[in-house]
Amino acid sequence: MNSAAIVNDQLTLRVLGTSVTLLELLRVRAEQDLGIKIEYLLHSVEDAQRIAVMHPESYDLYDQWFHNIDFVWPARAIQPLEIKRLKYWDEVNTLAKQGTLSPDGVLADGSVPSQRLYVQRDLSLSRQPSDRISMLPLTHNVDSFAYHVDRLPATLRGQEESWGWLFHEALTGQVALQEDAAMGGLDAALAMQGAGLARFTNAGNLTLEEIDVLTQALSRLNRQGHFAAFWATQEQAGGLIDNRQVEVQSLWAPIYFRHHFHQRGYKMAHPREGYRAWYGGMSLSRCATGKIKDAAYDYLNWWQSGWPGAVMARQGYYISNQERSRSHLSAAEWDFWYGGKPAAEVLFDAHGAPLIPAGEVRDGGSYEQRMSHIAVWNSVMDEHNYLTRRWQDALLRK
Repeated sequence: MNSAAIVNDQLTLRVLGTSVTLLELLRVRAEQDLGIKIEYLLHSVEDAQRIAVMHPESYDLYDQWFHNIDFVWPARAIQPLEIKRLKYWDEVNTLAKQGTLSPDGVLADGSVPSQRLYVQRDLSLSRQPSDRISMLPLTHNVDSFAYHVDRLPATLRGQEESWGWLFHEALTGQVALQEDAAMGGLDAALAMQGAGLARFTNAGNLTLEEIDVLTQALSRLNRQGHFAAFWATQEQAGGLIDNRQVEVQSLWAPIYFRHHFHQRGYKMAHPREGYRAWYGGMSLSRCATGKIKDAAYDYLNWWQSGWPGAVMARQGYYISNQERSRSHLSAAEWDFWYGGKPAAEVLFDAHGAPLIPAGEVRDGGSYEQRMSHIAVWNSVMDEHNYLTRRWQDALLRK
């Protein structure tokens, strides 16, 4: 089954995923460190997910997010990972394994990673520890929205940041949302709750009736011209930062940081309601066997060996076993990205470009503070198909 991955005795490990984490400098370094050829199969989130489900023979590892497990695992496109072959498993923190950083922490709404982590004897997934997992937890972060501080309407200045701002009448015609129904729907649900327009039992898994409430409100605001844009790609979102019509928009951390050094006064919010969180990692194709499977485990272990985690930190992301990356970051980098302290000097991105001005503090503070302030995890709702249809109707209806 892996004939496409071994040609003329040259082993090639094929990693399916997106440009969010599959960076060229990582691929090059992994080839050097592991002595194998590595091919990154880069696609949009939707296309990568479709390929993962329908064509497991075309890849060896799938770089994805835990909420995508709800599509890929039932299709039996991926096989369990054996914990005994994961070199740094004991270093993975409790956020992935138990759902919170502290024993008395409260689970957030949505697709909590720990609840779909461990593979049981009947091949179901749960948070009950076993000797196999569905995917190796790696990169993770929390997202919210960003805004131009100096251009905020007078009625909102000095107020505690809230998802409700996305639906606030003072920002009519100046708001941009994600076009994707899954993540955009979560942002909109948090905005409705923050604005006091609705209360959902679980913002990450809306009922049919709750989806109607959400999309009817979205449609009404859209007809009234409340939204300036809906973005579908990182490039589109980045372009909206400089658009004078857009004052507030839901945003991902790397897009924000990419423009950050030269875009002063543009701030990532620390919403009072909590962040929208995501946890990524890698799963093994059901078709991976023999030498390919061995190489896949080597690559998974390499990802947790320290240096890749430092590269992710300079993207604004966290790694599941963060302490191993500490020695690959300067004291100033560690203090800013993980410690919540002011940057002691100008910090640079993974390519050497200036990223963080001296004296700045990361939104939300330290790793523990940020990852303990989660409102909802990225999710695949039980009524995902219905949400998608209603969401698309709401976005089109003017």
